[in-house]
Amino acid sequence: MESGSVMPKNHLNKFTSYSALVLFLGAGHCVADDRIESIVNAAIEPVMQQQQIPGVAVAIIVNGQPHYFNYGVASKENGKAVTEDTLFEIGSVSKTFTATLAAYAQASGKLSFSDKASHILPQLRGSAFDNISVLQLGTYSAGGLPLQFPDAADAPDKMLGYFKQWKPTYAAGSHRQYSNPSLGLFGYLAAHSLGAPFDDVMANTLLPKLGLKHTYLKVPQDQMGLYAQGYNKDDKPVRVGPGALDSEAYGVKTSATDLIRYVAANMKPSGLEEPLQRAIATTHTGYYQVGDMTQGLGWELYDYPITLDRLLAGNSSKMTFEPHEVQWIEPPQTSRHNTLLNKTGSTAGFGAYVAFVPDEQIGIVILANKNYPNAERVKVAHTVLSALSK
Repeated sequence: MESGSVMPKNHLNKFTSYSALVLFLGAGHCVADDRIESIVNAAIEPVMQQQQIPGVAVAIIVNGQPHYFNYGVASKENGKAVTEDTLFEIGSVSKTFTATLAAYAQASGKLSFSDKASHILPQLRGSAFDNISVLQLGTYSAGGLPLQFPDAADAPDKMLGYFKQWKPTYAAGSHRQYSNPSLGLFGYLAAHSLGAPFDDVMANTLLPKLGLKHTYLKVPQDQMGLYAQGYNKDDKPVRVGPGALDSEAYGVKTSATDLIRYVAANMKPSGLEEPLQRAIATTHTGYYQVGDMTQGLGWELYDYPITLDRLLAGNSSKMTFEPHEVQWIEPPQTSRHNTLLNKTGSTAGFGAYVAFVPDEQIGIVILANKNYPNAERVKVAHTVLSALSK
């Protein structure tokens, strides 16, 4: 266990190893030693209290070294404390894994993002997807696919029928409309190109290649004791249920340990096999802009440093629920410097946020067993990353 890790019982705990963290941060980071404790507690504890969040796991990485800070309980029913190994649902942060798999399929020569979706999946021929590219699905720009599947189509055996009859609202490539069906189909096509179901390719190929041993689409029975209980807005216990393309769009369950390892791989992928290095670079590529946000694959990118207001705007409800005309970057930005990458994720009972700055070699993972506002997650991360910046 890392020196910064604490395993509380039924209450919020404070950092107990600030001196170790401060010594670790060293002279290269302008964080006053005596401010570390106040920065972190001021960021985390009020949000937990105001939002009535039972448990939070925070992981911070600086120059490749992770530190873990755990608060509260994984389950109110049994009082089990949150640890860095507690499994949380990460909702749409899953989309970054899906995008990495798709980019890996392209790097391996199995998939081309320029291909039309119906070229990859013959069942879609004769539909709108004759004119929609794989890349447009991966960047939410297929023409207005909705945020969620309609209830009548939200099942694995119904989703292809839904896609075949769906009619675009906009010309392909002209508008961003954040969408689980869009990114979900992107992942489905990637797995199809690799010749196996999505869950199998993820579990047997991508996750092992990333060195992630505690990340799941379906939590194994022998790991259920580590699976946090989520709580909805009414504080009722809830976990994510099955749905069409659920694994691809919002299905990952993971721990702070594995998720910060994933962040480390994104910040410094040189230790990975070459196709996976190229895949990660592809997910960090800027394809178009909406306001201050540049759309990557899964990840959303911002020039860094960035003000809190601008980061909040990029993670706002308006960005999630409303269509936006896009400005494509030609050619796509394949090498960006001074960039913050982030992604929020939610299920009915969980809220997650990941943000990192490769040039600064700093990143943060915040996992909670309650779905609370994105703005509160962003504020915490912005405060901590600003304190850690060089």
